[in-house]
Amino acid sequence: MVDSKRMGRRERGGSPSEGEGAGEGLTRRGLFRRLGVAGTAAALVNSSCKVQDGELEAPAVDLGPDTSGAFGLDAAPLNFTLDGKAVDTKAEARTTLLELLRLDLDATGTKVVCDRGACGACMVLVDGVARNSCMLLAHDVAGAEVTTVAGLGASGELSALQQAFVDHDALQCGFCTSGMLISASALLRKGGGPGKAAGMTAAQVEDGLAGNLCRCGTYPHVVAAVLSVAKGERVDRVPTERIALGEDGSKPARAQKGGAA
Repeated sequence: MVDSKRMGRRERGGSPSEGEGAGEGLTRRGLFRRLGVAGTAAALVNSSCKVQDGELEAPAVDLGPDTSGAFGLDAAPLNFTLDGKAVDTKAEARTTLLELLRLDLDATGTKVVCDRGACGACMVLVDGVARNSCMLLAHDVAGAEVTTVAGLGASGELSALQQAFVDHDALQCGFCTSGMLISASALLRKGGGPGKAAGMTAAQVEDGLAGNLCRCGTYPHVVAAVLSVAKGERVDRVPTERIALGEDGSKPARAQKGGAA
């Protein structure tokens, strides 16, 4: 007996399902599906294999990126110049330059404040360019010349810029001072050096120190100090009033301006 539902589908141009047509040979849908699979397989073979002297060669194996010279979790050798002295040390891949300077090399003039590159307190010169050491990996400076605030002046002496900071009372708590000096040094070098940038303006100094934040608000003093060095000026120490205790330690006495307490 003929299935009336199946006959109705065939009369309307439909095709039986896979399960219904399994015993009746290859259906039109099954034919197209097999042709598609065969075409895809042929394309994959042609794209990954080459024919050499009539023989099919196996596709080349991708071995991944070149890892020669890479290192893992263990500390790896690191060489660079710090404040004019050669440094031969080891550092893990994750160690920042700031951590290496302070914890391993005892270069504590570089300060830890925000630890996210926002305040500028950790700035150092890397080949003459001011950089945030908290945002650099230690191995980023391999072979480079790194200068901290301790390397700005000669041994035991202040640089002209450092002395100007003292003369203009441009430092208070000291946390921002190291980074300020580094940024100002880079700015003066760009302008030609101390005494050779007489045309430098306060706006240029403010722009050059835009990445350095001072919690004490000594910006006007810092700008004045940098401009004095740019013009080659040397001023006497800015007079300030200092309060000192009397000899008996009981009564504060106000010292004269510019005088000793």
